[in-house]
Amino acid sequence: MRTRSGRAAAQGAAADTSAHGGGGRHTAEATLAGSWLVLGKDGRLTAYARGRTGLLRWTQTRPGGPQWTGPELFPVSNLTDLHIVQGADTYVHFLGRREVPKAGGPPAVDVVHAIQYQTGRPVTEWRSLGNPHKDPAKAARFGIPTGGVSAKGSVHVFARNAGGGVMLRRELTGGKWSPWTDLKGSGVQDPVTVVAHSSGRVEAMAGGQDLILRWTQEKPDGNFSQAPTIPLAVVRGSAVGLETGPDRATYYWTDPATGGVVAHRPGGWVIPLGGAPAEDPVAVLRAPLDGYDCTVLAHRDIEGQVMLAACGTENEQAGVWWSPTGERCVGVPALARDAYGRVVLGVIDAGGALRTARQHDEGGLALAPSVRV
Repeated sequence: MRTRSGRAAAQGAAADTSAHGGGGRHTAEATLAGSWLVLGKDGRLTAYARGRTGLLRWTQTRPGGPQWTGPELFPVSNLTDLHIVQGADTYVHFLGRREVPKAGGPPAVDVVHAIQYQTGRPVTEWRSLGNPHKDPAKAARFGIPTGGVSAKGSVHVFARNAGGGVMLRRELTGGKWSPWTDLKGSGVQDPVTVVAHSSGRVEAMAGGQDLILRWTQEKPDGNFSQAPTIPLAVVRGSAVGLETGPDRATYYWTDPATGGVVAHRPGGWVIPLGGAPAEDPVAVLRAPLDGYDCTVLAHRDIEGQVMLAACGTENEQAGVWWSPTGERCVGVPALARDAYGRVVLGVIDAGGALRTARQHDEGGLALAPSVRV
């Protein structure tokens, strides 16, 4: 399915239109890992980014509307990485790796967690989820946390341990947390990719030394077991997963041999999708286009330009055409659907500002010129 960008088609016309006059104080330095543009229960979109001293947040003023507030700053210190994940209840969870310098020894590293329960509401205090390693040297090598939220709202946190395996800590009934559990594995690369299925099952995958490791559940909230490894190579940090069928995930990553994006469903073939992405994940979203169930993809290429594509869900083999959006960004672009079901593209520009472009009503995947928030 071919795509068009309104900004590219208009050659930048109206590209600097401001949606709201509140973004002068704080600028973004990096995007968050995960889908950092999310839809709340009230129909408003929220965007998040990393600022110099903490978490930045922009909030749509009304469902589907053009105006936004923000960015608001939520201070948080000593984070090296920050991952965002949203559950079916629309709660937004933040998982960070905190590294506090220590004189005369390795830094103290732990995982921290905070929640935003409703659109525009405050973010909770950051709670430490600890570190499974007691030895300070090993604890300093603990990896980047990522997560998924089960259908019942249970948060699952995965991270590479100092030995190259994967650790899991998850929220239990009543808000308590399990101890860190060793899921084994070896040679795992940061970060772990997590898919939370609508059935309630959660699965995880990680690139290794020219192979892919996976962990799955037989039933929701059950124990995890390691699936057979897959002899495929993944560019570190480039993998993302999407539920594309009942209890079935499609993974997208950058192939180190070709530099292009590929799609893979465990048990199937690797499907080349082309493109020339930077070493970041693609943004993926399921959305109906012209009455068809489609998957929309966006990535930042090696020159910093944002490229957009769409295909029938689980029909990548029919062909994917990447179209330039005319946008340039830092970090990873984001995709979401607004209150009216329109596809919205979010990017952080070189000046640290949020820009959004939303789908026209004329059909297909045509985006209007982007708006600087």
